[in-house]
Amino acid sequence: MQTTSITTQIPADFQRVLDRLHSALAAMMNGDPEPYMAMWSHSDDVTLFGAWGPCKRGWAELSKTFRWVASRFGPDSECIIDDLVVQVCGDVAYTVGYERGDMVMDGERRPTTIRVSHIYQREAGEWKMFHRHGDFAPIDQSAGKV
Repeated sequence: MQTTSITTQIPADFQRVLDRLHSALAAMMNGDPEPYMAMWSHSDDVTLFGAWGPCKRGWAELSKTFRWVASRFGPDSECIIDDLVVQVCGDVAYTVGYERGDMVMDGERRPTTIRVSHIYQREAGEWKMFHRHGDFAPIDQSAGKV
């Protein structure tokens, strides 16, 4: 897992969260959802708008979905996390960027680009994820027209 461009000074405690998230996503993309699931709040208000369609609310629903997502990935998936924006304001933070890579999904290796936004909040003094929105990046139809 590799990280590329970040456009703001990131507090050290939040940078550790991002480093941990990148490792957790690498595990997820190789079939192990547990490190990624440990990053999330277990609140009834956590939300997921997933790239494969699931729009879920509440930890019970998200935890089942994360296990399903991990089951779709195969060994040796590779992903580069490209956080374009990282903002931390008090006890709330967000990231906006891409997950790009050569991923094994449902037994087939394919190049993949997912646009992602994450929202974090401190919970009992620890940063936890509260929302993820991911989708497969469409072709930019405005290219050369704006």
